[in-house]
Amino acid sequence: MKFGLLFGHQIPPDSGIPWNVPYQDMLSCLPRAEELGYVSAFQVSHHVQKDGLCPGPLVSVSAAAAVTRRMRIGTGVLLVPLYAPLKLAEDIAVLDNVSNGRFIFGVAPGYVSEEFAAHGVPRNQRVGRLEESLDLMTRAWREERFSFEGRYYRVPEVCLTPKPVQKPHPPIWYGVSAPNSIRRAARRRAVLFASPRHGIAELKEHFRIYDDAAREIGFQPIERPVIRQVFVGPTRKEAERAAEPAVSYLYRELYGAKSAQGDRELRTDDGRLITDQRQATFEALKDRFAIGEPDSVYEALVRCATELGATEIICWMHMPGIRGEDAMRSVELFAKEVMPRF
Repeated sequence: MKFGLLFGHQIPPDSGIPWNVPYQDMLSCLPRAEELGYVSAFQVSHHVQKDGLCPGPLVSVSAAAAVTRRMRIGTGVLLVPLYAPLKLAEDIAVLDNVSNGRFIFGVAPGYVSEEFAAHGVPRNQRVGRLEESLDLMTRAWREERFSFEGRYYRVPEVCLTPKPVQKPHPPIWYGVSAPNSIRRAARRRAVLFASPRHGIAELKEHFRIYDDAAREIGFQPIERPVIRQVFVGPTRKEAERAAEPAVSYLYRELYGAKSAQGDRELRTDDGRLITDQRQATFEALKDRFAIGEPDSVYEALVRCATELGATEIICWMHMPGIRGEDAMRSVELFAKEVMPRF
C-alpha cells in the first residue's frame, strides 16, 4: 500500500484565514511528507467557488513539483472541458519536464453547472469535450507533427514541443463515477481514480464495471488509487473535534448542495439520496471517512485494501478551515502510527 496527500486550498467564508495560507501550508508540508514516506500529492480543482477551491491546479502542481524530488504530483482532478486542449497539452508537457517525469494527469468531465456557465461551455457537451480533448492531447504528445479535426476542436498541422518526459505521455487517471464514463476509462487503458464522495459499496460497483470493461479488451490495470478524507488524532474525540467541521462544510456546501440541485447524486451511508444539503451531515456520511485515533483510522483504510483492492490511498487531510499546523500533526501521526501497519 502506498499513501499520498490531497490539497484543495479551501477557506470557509468568515473563517478569517487569508487566501495565501493554504498554499503556504502545502509548500511547508510536502518536503516533510516526502521524508515521511508519502509518495504523491494531488490538487483538487473547481471553479468560481466562494471558498477558493483551487481554480488553478496546474499552477499548484508546479509549486508542489518545485519543493519535492521523488513524489508523483498531479491533478485530482482537472476539469478538461473548460480548457483549450492544445494549450493544455503544452502546459502539461512543460510541467512533466519541470517535474522530471513525475506528473499524473487526473481528469474529469465536471458536473457543477455554474462552472460551465461561467466558462461559456455547454454542460451537455462535457463528456464529448473530455474525450475529444484527450484524443487530441495524446496525439500531440505522441506524434512529431499532427493535425486534428473533431466535433469541438480543430487544429491545423503543427508540432508540439517539448514532448513529455514520460513516454508515450503522462499517465491519465479518470475521476468519474457514471457507468459509461467508467467504461470509457477502461477502454482508454486509464486508471480509475476513486472519489471520496462515494462509500465503499458504491466504489465496489464502480470497480466492478471498470474491471469488466478492462477484461473485455485484455487490459490488466496495476494501480487502484482511492481518495479518502483522513484525519488522525491522539484520540477519536480530538480527531473528530478538529475534522468534523471541515468535513461537514465540504459535504454540505459542495457535494450536498449539488446533489440537492440535481447536478450529481450524493447518497448517505444507508443509501438515501440527498435532496436537501442539510442532510449531508457528518453522521450520515461517516462510514466513508477515516477520522479518529490511529487504530480506527487503520481499520477504516484496511477496508479500502480488502474490499476495493486499493493500491494507493490519497489522504485528504488539509480540509477546509483546518489550520496547517493541525493538518501537519495528522500527517506526522499517520506516518508514524498508521502507515507502518500496512
